[in-house]
Amino acid sequence: MAHPPPSRVGVHHLAPTVWAELGVGLILTVIWATLLAGWLDSHPLAGLALLGYAVIGIGFVIRWPRRRHRLGWANRITLLRGTLIANLLALCATLSLDDSPTAAVLWGMPAIAAIALVLDGLDGWIARHTHSASRFGARFDMELDALLILVLCLALTAMDKIGPWVLAIGLMRYAFVLAGLRWGWLQATLPVSQRRKAICVVQVAALLTGLMPIVEPALAAAAALVALLLLALSFALDVQWLARHRDTPRTP
Repeated sequence: MAHPPPSRVGVHHLAPTVWAELGVGLILTVIWATLLAGWLDSHPLAGLALLGYAVIGIGFVIRWPRRRHRLGWANRITLLRGTLIANLLALCATLSLDDSPTAAVLWGMPAIAAIALVLDGLDGWIARHTHSASRFGARFDMELDALLILVLCLALTAMDKIGPWVLAIGLMRYAFVLAGLRWGWLQATLPVSQRRKAICVVQVAALLTGLMPIVEPALAAAAALVALLLLALSFALDVQWLARHRDTPRTP
């Protein structure tokens, strides 16, 4: 009996149009890095930003569905957000190397993160209003949300504003994914949850607030702690739900 082809493709099977759009994202990443390096009077960012974009691109290629040949506007907006997140990752590295970052750098981080957050709302709006929502688009959006949160946590530690414990916010989802490799029932599909979406917004808002130079470290830490506790509660509820339904047959 023949087995169906895998749902994901290797790098040699992506349509040329998809490669072209990934290439546009690569060019935009370099452009943002060049502009930011001049505007923020910071270290050269292009190499670090390209490394961040490479991580995003690899994840994109691994998850890209076999039958799709174009990104669509919603995924293009999400990819644009990825180019900004790659540059935020580069800025985190420069913060860790600079003992006295300029005011432009300190304000630039939350400003760029805020733009990425606006694009996060825009891609979902476009997907709904053009009836182009897809499992890949939802997953791509979710992965970039998780990466943005991790980058914001890294920035707060690089600025010495919050201790390393804040990284637990950014790493919790990745720990959950790794746990799923050991306990397969954790990989089951969770139902759509407004609670999960609301806590994601709270996380980003708390971390963005903490990044602002006018916010004192104590207030930033308090906001991050609230976000961490809410996130831990949310994961606990999800694990509890998955445990209760671990014997339920999965939908193919």
